[in-house]
Amino acid sequence: MTATTLKRPTELLPDQVTLRRRALGLTAHDPARTAGGYTLFAGQTAEGRVDLVDIDGRRVHKWQMPVRAGRDAVILPNGNLGYNGSHAISADLYPAWDLWHGGDFYEATPDGEIVWRHEDIHHHHDAQWLDNGNLLYTVAAPLPAEKAARITGGDPRKDAADGIVQSDIVREVNRAGETVWEWRIWDHLDPADFPVHQIFDRRHWPMINGLSVTASGLILMSLRTTSGIIAVDRATGRVIWNVGSDVVAQQHTPVETEGGQVLCFDNGNLRQGSTSPFSRALEFDPATGDVVWSYTDPMPSAFFSPYMGGAQRLWNGNTFICESAFGRLFEVTPEGETVWEYVIPDFAEYPAPLSGFIRGLHNSCFRAHRYTKDQVPWL
Repeated sequence: MTATTLKRPTELLPDQVTLRRRALGLTAHDPARTAGGYTLFAGQTAEGRVDLVDIDGRRVHKWQMPVRAGRDAVILPNGNLGYNGSHAISADLYPAWDLWHGGDFYEATPDGEIVWRHEDIHHHHDAQWLDNGNLLYTVAAPLPAEKAARITGGDPRKDAADGIVQSDIVREVNRAGETVWEWRIWDHLDPADFPVHQIFDRRHWPMINGLSVTASGLILMSLRTTSGIIAVDRATGRVIWNVGSDVVAQQHTPVETEGGQVLCFDNGNLRQGSTSPFSRALEFDPATGDVVWSYTDPMPSAFFSPYMGGAQRLWNGNTFICESAFGRLFEVTPEGETVWEYVIPDFAEYPAPLSGFIRGLHNSCFRAHRYTKDQVPWL
């Protein structure tokens, strides 16, 4: 064929959003090996819409909530939606605060009727809706000055002019909004023993970004700015075990598996011994810190969420993973083979002032959850 017979391809103007040029929606499905079920997610830029999609990637239900998602949404045991919304007038604690606060909680029926609401302008990151109807969540509170003086690591050039360092309280409230249990981290951990990573400012130590409750009642807490997971005895407040930055790196979502191990989303920022960050789903033995299972992409750097993220062990032994920053939700077998994948197809900007920190169009979600048909009987 000579050069004169070649035809120029039809002009195709590229979408400037790289992720949107790639496959969206359902991109992989192996019916024989997936656990099946329904996937719930609340897009960070979806302006309050919560989507439920089936295993074929079709939206089968949605809620339109009064405020945009601060963090995630869950299906409660009664079939209602538990929603962690972004409070419109949350506390103004430091410049990046708006990136991770929630604080406007709702319970809504499948038809969207609001049946309960709770507000806490100091809430940030995670919350757990407990079986007794109570709500367990994390709030920020000033670290006592004598404790703040013991903080090590971090970048002191970024310290606040007033010298105030925010820390964390885990709080449980009942249906009347009354606090029934509270745990202050500085009463049990010494900041000198949990140094802040060098790239972080020291305005929030250690930033609990994940919570869950084990079968025996221990409360698992993920420490973001220091990299680590602790387990707390509710009755005594004592820290039962601690896994540090030699095992995890900027992790989220610690949850107990059926065998008593702990599964988490290990983001991989500043991982010890690694110069190229990548994320993984990681399961470890809390007694020893030994890794008993993990998933990384065959090309590790192809799976990486520098912030947020989630991992859930499914009823058939597979693991459901939320690569939050890129809106990629996928399911892998124990052998690490991907059997289902869905990429959130909706992109929008974060509202101000968040758009000053996270620029551009995003399809991210804090966390996603998979449910069986029995857990959504009204569908």
